[in-house]
Amino acid sequence: MGNRKEADIDRIIEMAWEDRTPFDAITYQFGITESEVIQLMRSHLKSSSFKLWRKRVNSGVSKKHRMKRNEDIKRFRSSRQRCITNNKISKR
Repeated sequence: MGNRKEADIDRIIEMAWEDRTPFDAITYQFGITESEVIQLMRSHLKSSSFKLWRKRVNSGVSKKHRMKRNEDIKRFRSSRQRCITNNKISKR
């Protein structure tokens, strides 16, 4: 984690906060495991924010884990979301 750019860390945290973004998407894009995401969140968030996030991820609200997601959802992004390549909005 020490070699990561600040922009990458910010994006990982942003993706981790999003309820509908699964850990698989973070792994696919950044090559880090769920446990590494948890470590990153623990080290970059205030203790109270981290506890709130963990409570939310482990609740029924979040769809972070594949088993909690609807089987019909096969994509990592909304159909209304702009196409993103390497974390940059692609130009048309």
